[in-house]
Amino acid sequence: MIGEVLKAMRKTKNFKQSDISEMTNIPQNTISQYETGKIQPTFEIIEKIASSCDYKIIFKNKKTKEEFKTEEIKRKI
Repeated sequence: MIGEVLKAMRKTKNFKQSDISEMTNIPQNTISQYETGKIQPTFEIIEKIASSCDYKIIFKNKKTKEEFKTEEIKRKI
């Protein structure tokens, strides 16, 4: 499922897998494997690809409609 989402995001920007590869430093064959579901990306990789396609990840509570955005998290590096 996540592979289909990644592919759809990429295609909305008319990017090729090689474009995403260059922007994220993720090998093109790995991008292909994510999109076909052969391997599963980490959440950080999903975020990186989404950001490259000008998307951000937002979790929304179905009942309260409260939103939680991943960029609001302070990450330790």
